Amino acid sequence: MNSMIQTDQLKRRIGLTTATAIVVANMIGSGIFITTGFVADKVPGPGWVLLCWIIGGLIAISGALCYAELSTRMPEVGGEYVYLKKLYHPMLGFLTGWTSLIVGFSAPIASAALSFAEYIFAGIDIPLAEGIVVPKKMIAILIILIFTIVHYLGVQLGSRVQNILTALKIVIVVGLASIGLAIGSRAGTIVSFNANSSFNAVSFGTAIMLVMFSYSGWNASSYIAGELKNPKKNLPISLLGGTTIVIILYLAINLFILHALPYSELKGTIAVVEAASVRAFGNWMGKVLSLLVGLALLSSLSAFIMIGPRVYYAMARDRLFLPFAARLHPRYNVPGRSIIIQGVIAIILVLISSIEQLLVYIIFALNIFPWLAVLGLFLARKKGIGEESAVKVKPYPLVPIFFLSASLILMIFMYIGRPMESTASILTVLLGIPCYFLWIKGVKISNKIFSGEIKSKDIDN
Repeated sequence: MNSMIQTDQLKRRIGLTTATAIVVANMIGSGIFITTGFVADKVPGPGWVLLCWIIGGLIAISGALCYAELSTRMPEVGGEYVYLKKLYHPMLGFLTGWTSLIVGFSAPIASAALSFAEYIFAGIDIPLAEGIVVPKKMIAILIILIFTIVHYLGVQLGSRVQNILTALKIVIVVGLASIGLAIGSRAGTIVSFNANSSFNAVSFGTAIMLVMFSYSGWNASSYIAGELKNPKKNLPISLLGGTTIVIILYLAINLFILHALPYSELKGTIAVVEAASVRAFGNWMGKVLSLLVGLALLSSLSAFIMIGPRVYYAMARDRLFLPFAARLHPRYNVPGRSIIIQGVIAIILVLISSIEQLLVYIIFALNIFPWLAVLGLFLARKKGIGEESAVKVKPYPLVPIFFLSASLILMIFMYIGRPMESTASILTVLLGIPCYFLWIKGVKISNKIFSGEIKSKDIDN
């Protein structure tokens, strides 16, 4: 095992541009293209919709500030897995990796692939596109397979594809927002706080929680800290820069949506960008933009496929995951088998789930471990865990307190508003606890066999 750890080392090949692109690509996924209609259904007016996105942006930027310190204190591959393992207990590190495998990465990959298929079919104005589920799932599976292969073939190819797709996504979102505001329909009201329905605190909190799904990914570059050139400089810049770019883009695209659509038409609409585009530019141009949005979704799908295996790799190196996940491909120097495992799980989720089911299931679980990681920042400072030369979050402790308080309140509101889906997320996490102890027991037995303390035939006794 020691020889493997010495030889299978990921190299620092990823630069600032790619790290920032990964943050942007992870954040701008299917959420921004489907969430605003759900949010509008829960708040009384368009001004409240924008307020939800602003509050969500503040929470995301505060989290990025905290992770700038955590990631430079512990600049290793694995993100929360590394932080929770060192700050609390290896079991919490295991649980974040366990959850990431299913909820953190594989489920968003499946969601992005299904959303891609939905927007592509919406843009192809043929009878086959209406109400057909199987072909859409086949397209989603094909896309997962293609990008799994791309990232299996090495960091250089994967980074090149990632940068191109992210640039394309930014062009599409910026162009859609700016052109839409310039020439789109003036049917909607942009910032009015006039209440079309009564205000409800739980609904408002649930709406912000839905927005936070779209903001998830603000911590993305921390997962590849061990492969990042000059991490003490590039990690904070990528986290804060990427998050700031996305906040601006999100507010712009929401201004376009609210400008193009009357609020009554916006409420409950899933494909909000397509509806707003058709309303603003006409049917033909709206369909073209729908196809472009589908292409934009490939950037986040690619980023998830790139980042997730680094978590499983880090776990396997600590013997908390299947051993072959720690083995790097001899030619491409990537955790190839972890990439394959993740792809298989994502394909299974595509086959058994819908976009709506995946969205609700993901939201709650994605907030648990970042909350614990930021809480651990207080322990890191008190006990001197990690490198003291790390970038320090300022103003301290106001920023971490704001993140922790806001996130906890939103999780409570989310549980009250959607108890079944939230419970499913919690159960997924808790299911990892017996798996952890079973795995540890297996590792101890294998260590004793390897050292000669016991023989394999004595295990059953």
